[in-house]
Amino acid sequence: MGRTVKRLSLTAWIFIAMLAGVAVGAVFPELGKADWMQAIANVFLRLIRSIIAPLIFGTLVYGIASTGSVKAMGRIGLKAIVYFEALTTVALFLGLGAVNLVRPGQGMTLEKNAAETGLPQAAPSLSGTLEHTFPASVVDAMAKGDVLQIVVFSFLFGAACAAIGAKARIVVDFCKSLSEVMFRYTKYVMYLAPVGVGAAMAHTIGSKGIGVLLGLGKLVLTLYATLLIFVFVVLGAVAILARVPLRRFFRAVREPFILAFSTASSESALPLALENLELMGVPAHIVAFVLPTGYSFNLDGSTLYLSMASLFVAQAAGVHMPFSQQILMMLTLMLTSKGVAAVPRAALVILAGTLTTFNLPVAGVALILGADALMDMARTSVNLLGNCMATVVVARWEGVDLDAAANPDAAPAEDPLVLHAAPGRNKPAS
Repeated sequence: MGRTVKRLSLTAWIFIAMLAGVAVGAVFPELGKADWMQAIANVFLRLIRSIIAPLIFGTLVYGIASTGSVKAMGRIGLKAIVYFEALTTVALFLGLGAVNLVRPGQGMTLEKNAAETGLPQAAPSLSGTLEHTFPASVVDAMAKGDVLQIVVFSFLFGAACAAIGAKARIVVDFCKSLSEVMFRYTKYVMYLAPVGVGAAMAHTIGSKGIGVLLGLGKLVLTLYATLLIFVFVVLGAVAILARVPLRRFFRAVREPFILAFSTASSESALPLALENLELMGVPAHIVAFVLPTGYSFNLDGSTLYLSMASLFVAQAAGVHMPFSQQILMMLTLMLTSKGVAAVPRAALVILAGTLTTFNLPVAGVALILGADALMDMARTSVNLLGNCMATVVVARWEGVDLDAAANPDAAPAEDPLVLHAAPGRNKPAS
């Protein structure tokens, strides 16, 4: 029996911890909402965030410098953006179709003149997002965990290293060593994943009640069903067209997906996703560029949710929106949802700004807020899954043979607590 328990994978431990957290929060709510329970969850998330900046910097700089070609990275970036825009558009219109078909807001009463929710942030403008993309200080960007700014700086830094060649060898070797050290650091942090996940779930259920899993059931079920359609139909079709090895892809994204779902944090899954995709055979420079960039430009789950939530509020307020206005709203969401991954509760911020723009009651955000924790888990995990698929598809688009590139001795183990990745193992695609 003891040997069986020891051989449980990280996925199993996280799932067990998640269920235990729900049980503790429901049966012992005072224990669940205790400050120390939240502190345990926050410790795990803080450790995860401490990985992101040095890991992205090291892997991206080393990857770009190893290619020796800035042109190649520009080509990869263009392909990634084309893919991001295509899948984001599909997600928006899938959400739009689902909410018009099911009409989860119909029959609810939401006053159009209800009080504002008082969210402190507004949806960013396109010009503001563009300006925010470029860091004034990389130290400040790393301190704040601004993934997009770190990616931009690392891209330019790596391009400079590639341009000057041998003179940058010391810097490139340092970045390679930094990447390997951070992967080992990730191994140590992941031992705390089940504890952190269990504490996070216990605190959420204990402080907000089991009702957070039941309230606004029609909207929640519609969102989950639509996300499942997106994953199995849309991403499934993409995987078949790109000839993605599905079994190995599933093994690579399994643990990051569970982490993202249980913590409702994409950041918690990023380090493990970076490593597992490399182990799958995706070249380091593609993984380090496409995956973090997708966190700002390829939020499939969040954009699908936004299209549903905005129409849900209109239905609850009894406002009829013609199809032309719905299309305009989708275009607005497509633009304003870019580059806001670092904004706390980004989807709610964008939703509030969109409702104001189209004269819909912002109090609809407060209505949705009760079940947002459960919906946030779903959209965050689909965001992560979509970005992992984007990374693999761009690699296939670049001509990478994943079957040939994969190291059979380095495939993700059944117990991913044993991490041993070395980012220099994969040669860049020619």
